[in-house]
Amino acid sequence: MAKNALDWIALVLVIIGGLNWGLVGLFNFDVVAAILGSIPILQKIVYILVGLSALYMIYYLSKK
Repeated sequence: MAKNALDWIALVLVIIGGLNWGLVGLFNFDVVAAILGSIPILQKIVYILVGLSALYMIYYLSKK
């Protein structure tokens, strides 16, 4: 199955989100908050995009 740009963006965001949650769990370190902590709206947008990407990945994996 060929991947388009949206597929790749969603995959990258899901990986970033997974790594971020791993760091939060292991070291109580939130990379997104560390980078965007001074701009809370951008921080929230990143979290929303990661969540939407996870939903898209569920859809992507279920289509054939």
